[in-house]
Formats: sequence, structure tokens, C-alpha cells
Amino acid sequence: MELMKKLEILTEGAKYDVACTSSGVDRSGKRGATGSAKACGICHSFTPDGRCISLLKLLMTNACIYDCAYCANRRSNDIPRATLAPREIAELTMDFYRRNYIEGLFLSSGIVKSPDYTMELLIESLRVVREEYRFNGYIHVKAIPGANEALLHALGHLADRMSINIELPSEKSLINIAPDKSKKAILEPMGYVKNTIRQTKEELAIFRNATPFVPAGQSTQMIVGASQESDSTIVHLAQGLYDKYSLKRVFYSAYIPTGGAMLPVVEPPLLREHRLYQADWLLRFYGFSAQELFSQGQDNLSLHLDPKCHWALKNLEKFPVEINRADYRTLLRVPGIGQISAKRILSARRVGTLDFEHLKKIGVVLKRAQYFITCKGKMRVRQELPELIEHRLSDNRYLQMSLC
Repeated sequence: MELMKKLEILTEGAKYDVACTSSGVDRSGKRGATGSAKACGICHSFTPDGRCISLLKLLMTNACIYDCAYCANRRSNDIPRATLAPREIAELTMDFYRRNYIEGLFLSSGIVKSPDYTMELLIESLRVVREEYRFNGYIHVKAIPGANEALLHALGHLADRMSINIELPSEKSLINIAPDKSKKAILEPMGYVKNTIRQTKEELAIFRNATPFVPAGQSTQMIVGASQESDSTIVHLAQGLYDKYSLKRVFYSAYIPTGGAMLPVVEPPLLREHRLYQADWLLRFYGFSAQELFSQGQDNLSLHLDPKCHWALKNLEKFPVEINRADYRTLLRVPGIGQISAKRILSARRVGTLDFEHLKKIGVVLKRAQYFITCKGKMRVRQELPELIEHRLSDNRYLQMSLC
């Protein structure tokens, strides 16, 4: 099979792995090597000088011994199969980089023969890229659950970021939908990566020339809509993963039926994915806990309100917040105020008292914030019933998002 035909098949197969993330690692160019890495972004992102940068995102092979019902590349699916040799992957990466098409590589794979055998091929691919072609750019690799720790260790010294995908939110769903995988085979490597990252940081603090291990951290992915778990289950699991394994990101991927799959889709997966990302952002950057985002008896996130607005409406006793006195943590909980605008408020208050016009210039979204704040003790709008506020804050555009 011609190389470009292989590339067409394998890039198509890789689209279900989410990797739209900033790299999280800064590495300047060095003599004798090709490329560098910037923490500001890789996939579908922009550098400070306005350039759009991206990853070459592909599978090493879409052949797989597993038969996971959600996966387009499962064993029982009748699709064209292709495999790239390690040197072909390296040549493609360098060729695309030199043409200025890409600035990094995201490499994943189906399972060939066994997890260990597949990991050996991934390691060889990255070894050729790093050592023979001297590629100094960003590499994100998807590790294979169930592989030997020694192989995981070797792979981690060649990649900047590593994904170990949990895929489904419960062990029961794994048994029913992906019987070849197990919770233990996924979580044990996560623990190993976390501990090795910590040990390597300690070594680097003492020995400057120590080899970094996954310097941009690890991430994982969950499929949304292929199984019956609620949003509450998914968000609580995500918080547990962040707390226990120090993950950089949990990605959520709306389930797309492929190749005659008979899984019942839990609608609407795209809207659920969107809301879960919003909730995830609140966990990571706004000081919320998973428990706070779900009121008593609530299993799923609101479809017509974003999680922050929904929380605020369920906790109206905490509002209104006086903009000229509230601390940073309190400001972050106000709908319409983000991290940047909260910091700007704190900075501007040192100069003088703020009013609503100041807030608008600072970047506060008054359309949302006006129901939850006061300036100099006064509200911008008259107080209204919670039902009316909810109606005004509803985002009806998203109610049209679903998969058929």
C-alpha cells in the first residue's frame, strides 16, 4: 500500500482520540536538533505572534485485537486496515515539519498482537524520531493499558505528554462494552506515571542532566453517550482522577456510532460533552468541587444553563456580591466573571471604586453578572424571581445540538 494511502486511513482513524490541548512544555531549539516546543498550544491553537500551529495526529495502525463496541477500529468492524512502520512515522513527521505543516506529533495505535508488542513499536517509532532525526518538538503519545512498566518507563522518556485513556466511566461499562480492557490495567499505569514524574522532578532538581519523564504530564479521555452513566458520575470520576493521579486534562468525547455499532446513544452527546467541559473547567480553575455542581437529586448537568449559572441560581443566598469588597475566590464564583476579569477587578480596585461601566471595560459579561453583583451597594437591574433570571440566562442555542 502506498504511504499516502496509509496516511489517509490512519489519520481518519485517529480523529476519535481527543488531543486539542496546549503542550504544557517549553523547550527551546538546540544545536544539532530540529524543532522546539511551546507551552502556549499545539493542536488548533495560536501562538502569541498569531500563527496557527498543529499536530500530525495519526495511528501507528488501525488493526486491533480488541473488539470495543464504541471504537471504529474494533476487530469486528469491516474497514480498510493499514500499518506504519516506525521509520515511516519518523519520515512523515520530519517531512511535514520541514514543510511547516505541523509543530508536533500525536501518536496512538490499535493493539497489535499484545499491549507489550504494541508499546515496543511505539517506543521504536519515537526513538527514531528523537534520536536518529533529532526531533526536539512536542510529542504526545497514547500509552497502551496493560503493558509492562519497563516499557511505559521507556516511552515516557521519549514523549512530552502521555495519555492513558479510561474511555468509559465505570468498570461495569468496561465489562459490557470493552471486555478486553480492565479498570486495573488503566489505573495502575496512571499511578506509575504520576510517581515517576514526581521522582524525575526530584532528580532534575539535583542533577541538571537527568532525563525528563513526561514533562507535560498525563491526560485521559472518556466517551460520553456510549454508556448509561450520569454526568454526576463522570464529573466525580474526573475530580477523583485529578486528585489522585495529578492529571493535566480529562478529555470528553461525544460518542459517534460507527460501522454498524448497535450501542444505544444517550442523547444529546455533543451538548453533554460541552457541558462536561464547562464543569471540568470549574473544577480545575475556579475552585468548585464536583459535589457543588450537582444539587440534591440532580444526576445530570442542565442542558439550557451552563454549570456556573446553574450553581449560582441554586445558591442565591450567597448573592449579590459587592464588587468593591469581594475576594478573588468569591469573584470567580460570579457568572460572567472569569479568571482574567477577576484579577483585573482586584487590580483596578487599588486605584478607585468600581462601577458597572468600569466592569464592562474590564471584560465582565454583565449580561450574566448583573443579577449577582452590586457596585457601591446598588444593583444594575431590579431583583427578579429565580425563574425569570433562569429564563434570561438560558442558552437555547445549545438545545439544537445533538447527534442523530
